Amino acid sequence: MKGFKSPWLWFGVLAIATVGLIVWLNNRFPGSLSSQGDQINLTRSALVLAFVTGSFLLHRRMETGHVVRNIALWCVIAGIIFLGYSFRDEARWLGNRLYAELVPTSGESGTDSIRFAKSRNGHFLVEVHVDGVPIRFLVDTGATDIVLSPADGTRLGFDVDALAYSKTYNTANGTVRAAPVELGTMTLGPIQLSGVRASVNDAQMSESLLGMSFLNRLSRFEVTGDHLVLFP
Repeated sequence: MKGFKSPWLWFGVLAIATVGLIVWLNNRFPGSLSSQGDQINLTRSALVLAFVTGSFLLHRRMETGHVVRNIALWCVIAGIIFLGYSFRDEARWLGNRLYAELVPTSGESGTDSIRFAKSRNGHFLVEVHVDGVPIRFLVDTGATDIVLSPADGTRLGFDVDALAYSKTYNTANGTVRAAPVELGTMTLGPIQLSGVRASVNDAQMSESLLGMSFLNRLSRFEVTGDHLVLFP
């Protein structure tokens, strides 16, 4: 058969093949189409596939071999879409895990914890949203309070020049002064704390410190190997 004379015949073959593929995949992965939303999404995708393929067959003439190859390609694409949708939760988890390893400050959020990988400098760095502003902290269990650098204090709206630097801290670099402040809401994955005490340091700092005034508000935290896990 040299020419393509009956597009509707091939369209029917494609429809039967697609339905057969869906039935086989549903049997292979039971429960993937259990909800009404899943069924609606699959129906929508099948209609789009049918429209595109039907238009292609009706407006172009091609050799039978090309048609068969295109039908097979569309079946493969439909199968990939179906599998991707069926394993969307696993794919999302894998994406979050990879992103957490590549960007340690983001953490890997779970339903009841958030996990951080140790950064290349050997410390745990975390990004906390303080009143909606992302602030990067170095986790320091030896620090009594949350200690903000002057730059981060300014970012959070404090007038660092007008603060009362009434507190003193003994550090490895000597005694430093800090101004006590209170933070509104701190959000870190599933963790959300309000009214957390902190201090704005008088001297410049490379990183703000996330100390025990934050960690003591959690149910628990643990360090396992190169990972830190925080629990609300």
